Amino acid sequence: MQKAQQINSPGAVRAMVFPIVITLSIAHLLNDTMQSVIPALYPLIKQDLGLTFSQIGIITLVFQLTSSILQPLVGRYTDKHPKPYALATGMAFSLAGLAILSTAHNFWTILLGVSILGWGSSIFHPNASRVTQIAAGKRKGLAQSIFQVGGSTGTAIGPLLAALIVIPHGQIAVSYFSIIALIGFVLLFRIGSWYKVQLQDLNSNAHQKSRAPAHGLSKNKVIWALTLLVILLFSKSLYSVSMTNYFTFFLIEKFDISVQQSQVCLFLFLASCSLGVLLGGAIGDRFGRKYVIWGSILGAAPFTIALPYVSFEITIILSVIIGIVISSAFSAILVYAIDLMPGNIGTIAGIFFGLSFGLGGLGSAVLGYIADLTSIGFVFQTTTVFPLVGIVAAFLPNIEKSKAKSSN
Repeated sequence: MQKAQQINSPGAVRAMVFPIVITLSIAHLLNDTMQSVIPALYPLIKQDLGLTFSQIGIITLVFQLTSSILQPLVGRYTDKHPKPYALATGMAFSLAGLAILSTAHNFWTILLGVSILGWGSSIFHPNASRVTQIAAGKRKGLAQSIFQVGGSTGTAIGPLLAALIVIPHGQIAVSYFSIIALIGFVLLFRIGSWYKVQLQDLNSNAHQKSRAPAHGLSKNKVIWALTLLVILLFSKSLYSVSMTNYFTFFLIEKFDISVQQSQVCLFLFLASCSLGVLLGGAIGDRFGRKYVIWGSILGAAPFTIALPYVSFEITIILSVIIGIVISSAFSAILVYAIDLMPGNIGTIAGIFFGLSFGLGGLGSAVLGYIADLTSIGFVFQTTTVFPLVGIVAAFLPNIEKSKAKSSN
């Protein structure tokens, strides 16, 4: 990691500080690897503890609500009172949550473990996004994508590790992931030391505190744009959670494959999401984030609509295409929202990460209930239409052009 003194000058912050962004991405990978153990455990604990699909949905709901409700509050607080070592604190919560999950033998203890793991996520995401934006310089989309691809990769690795470690050795093997939490704690403590120096520099520059948005939009137009972003995030999150939490069950039920085979298929989908995240940020910086958002969500619709009706091989191919296309939206949505309100990075990151988790958790609970009443196949047939909501991205203002005009 670079010494803080080397990147502490005003000119240095205009260029991306790659070591910091990459370290944050690695920490994001570790954080989301631990979190992705939860849905990867579902087939195992459903069988061992006799859980229903509704209870599986409730577990997801509790985890994602604790991951979401606190995030805007944490983001708002750290915008006003930055805490350099909050990131390491969040990782400590995740470690505690894993310890509880590894020994939980009833539904209520599992809920306690996932809620504490969720608190760690609430602390991590808004603070990590804020530090990423500070280290990004002018390449905000790329920096956010590098940060996000760490999380997407961690989400993809989790089910694979569960297939290789947890499923063969049982629930107690969740405790092995504590090593990941300890590595993450060390990395984030070092990031906190770098961030502490940056805060001293930022506080000495008055323009960082009173910077006006460059897009020149009125307050009402900003609110309208944020509302559209929330609608788009809802459609993306609802479809994504159907894949993340129920794709394995869909494959097992329709194609009669093993649990381990289904986890590998889920890994392929989640790995494709990592590639999509990275492409979305780079394309957004070059061509505009509005077009990435529009093409990502709406562009996935033809593939999602076809997925429930094709053969096993085509299903896997379509899931990879869907992962690449639809996952490119989140980084673009987040950076677009930050550009709308540049002085509130932690708050905006907390709101949008929180909404992503919260809406996904609520959707998971509803989809689980529907699956109990009907079937997993019916759930996948109905969720295919959600990406069609991407059409509303056409009504987003083109803030890249607005900023260019205001700078001339």
